[in-house]
Amino acid sequence: MKQSSEKTAGVAKPVTLRRSRGRPACSDASGADALLRSARGAFARSGYEATSVREIARVSGVDPALVAHHFGSKEALWVAVVEQIADEAEPMIAKTAALRATAALGPRARVEAAVSILIDQVFSTPDVGMFFSTAATETGERLDVLIERVVRPFHDVFVALVVDAIDAGEVPQQDPEIFFMLIANGISKTVSYSHVLSPFSSLPRRPRAFRKAVLKSALLMLG
Repeated sequence: MKQSSEKTAGVAKPVTLRRSRGRPACSDASGADALLRSARGAFARSGYEATSVREIARVSGVDPALVAHHFGSKEALWVAVVEQIADEAEPMIAKTAALRATAALGPRARVEAAVSILIDQVFSTPDVGMFFSTAATETGERLDVLIERVVRPFHDVFVALVVDAIDAGEVPQQDPEIFFMLIANGISKTVSYSHVLSPFSSLPRRPRAFRKAVLKSALLMLG
């Protein structure tokens, strides 16, 4: 069993999930990254239980034994995908956290900037929203890992900005946790499932206009 410790409101929270191997060696990085990308797409489409190592290997064009070589098991591969997503989200989280100390922006403007940063991230990694949609349908250790490694770090910095704006009277009184979920899920799923929007709007085929429209609608949710 692998056990790590994530901090929640100053209290260490243990997160445990079986993982038979660590990350692949640097010399294997290229092959491992290709497998991660294929696995990320497969898990996003079908979920953990319905996705097989053989299917991931087939999509990647490699022998299933290579998955075991790089990651050891399907479970370890799934954890590695979450770690990859967490790594990609780190710059977004850092930029959002830095907004709180940006004196040039008022409380509401900081929230608006945070929303814009989130939208940039979602448009650069649209598959993450789909991955979350399938992963969030289950409960247990995998969901705990996803929340602690990816959701909570962004949640904590974003909600702090929302609370500041509410306290300053620049954003209407509301539950900041509900607002966070509406914004994060609404933006993520709108972009990730843009093919559902396509029959009704040409925006998904015009990325710049699509991003602008998503940002405008998200900011209107601030009131």
